[in-house]
Amino acid sequence: MDQNLVIPVVAAFSVVVVTALYFLLRGSSGGRKLPVTLQDPTVKYSLPLINKQEISHDTKKFRFGLPSGFHILGLPVGQHVYLSAKVNGSLVVRAYTPVSSDEDQGYVDLVVKVYYKNCHPSFPEGGKMSQYLDSMAIGDSIDFRGPSGLLVYKGNGTVKSRSLLVCIHLIQPAVPVSHQQMLLHYSIILLFTHSDLPLFFSGQFSIRPDKKSEPRVRRFKHIAMVAGGTGVTPMLQLIRRITADPADNTQCSLIFANQTEKDILLREELEEAKKNHPDKVKLWFTLDKPPQDWSYSSGFVTYDMIKDHLPAPSSDVLVVLCGPPPMIQKACLPNLEKLGHKTENIFSY
Repeated sequence: MDQNLVIPVVAAFSVVVVTALYFLLRGSSGGRKLPVTLQDPTVKYSLPLINKQEISHDTKKFRFGLPSGFHILGLPVGQHVYLSAKVNGSLVVRAYTPVSSDEDQGYVDLVVKVYYKNCHPSFPEGGKMSQYLDSMAIGDSIDFRGPSGLLVYKGNGTVKSRSLLVCIHLIQPAVPVSHQQMLLHYSIILLFTHSDLPLFFSGQFSIRPDKKSEPRVRRFKHIAMVAGGTGVTPMLQLIRRITADPADNTQCSLIFANQTEKDILLREELEEAKKNHPDKVKLWFTLDKPPQDWSYSSGFVTYDMIKDHLPAPSSDVLVVLCGPPPMIQKACLPNLEKLGHKTENIFSY
């Protein structure tokens, strides 16, 4: 290369790169942040009921309005909220995982199974909070508090900024030129990608053993899920987040236990996720009272069921459980231990 050309080329290259970086950084910082409802986890926020929808014979979806149509709830994936209300003079507090996401503006949705009086011999009074929610009229308000919980899903570790690729191409002239003219044309190609740049492809979880412990960030390739009844809501929260990100290769395998087929909550959305993302989502049902043409399992969650439909024990497998305490304590934990799943890789909501 002619030495007389080096300095002009380098200078031109530097000007272009600096200019490109200026516009790149200016553009990446211009995103508008949406207002968050749950700004302080110690504060109660009163939210009005704006819609009530029947999902099944004993389950309803309750939609609560946020302070404005632009607000999001501000709930990290894996976390839950607490609802509190005075019921017959006593304070009742219950934890719920919304079925809506932080992509939704202006509202938050809860799917709640209503435990009515005299429907279960062990609980003749029914569920205090679920019946209270069922009795609420449109426009009535209830207190929300959060975020709360010991687990946060941080996604697959993408960098939330744009990336820049700079290339120098040396191009031979299309027509002959004299020795005194430039022997090579220089072109600087700036290629910008406006998508996030993935650094890791397995899911990152921030997990605390208890409220007093510092969170530990770990990565898992596979999430083994067991849910019972309304315990499916945190599982759906995770599945939604993972399937929404094409760069997230985390796999989810779910065993979902219920009493009867009509008790299966959010079945349509779960099966749609399995259909659209067969490489990410595996789904298996078990029923206490299955119909005659039932093609899945029946009865409690068993050793063989876990072995056949969840991933084998591994350091990159996280087991997540949510459901009635008897299911967790008597059916899940003993069989997971027999199969070799380590306690530090098991999380119970």
